[in-house]
Amino acid sequence: MGDKENTETTMTCRKFTDFLMEYLSGELSARERTEFEWHLADCPDCAAYLKSYEETVKLGKASFPDLDAAVPQDVPEELVRAILASRNRDR
Repeated sequence: MGDKENTETTMTCRKFTDFLMEYLSGELSARERTEFEWHLADCPDCAAYLKSYEETVKLGKASFPDLDAAVPQDVPEELVRAILASRNRDR
């Protein structure tokens, strides 16, 4: 993705990816949402990225319908520790 800009907006491909989570959760201001959607309509790369992201989230949720289930025994302990450490860093 290059940093394509719509002449009517200041949203770039880089900003698009930075604002993706806020867009999907409805946390953008009206102005930011408008800029995001203008860019989305004008940039096929970002439109494809959004579609791929949404599909990935959907597949991930379908893979783990019971979030309280125990971790399978065959999952390496170091992988579990790395995932938990990453989650703690992101908070």
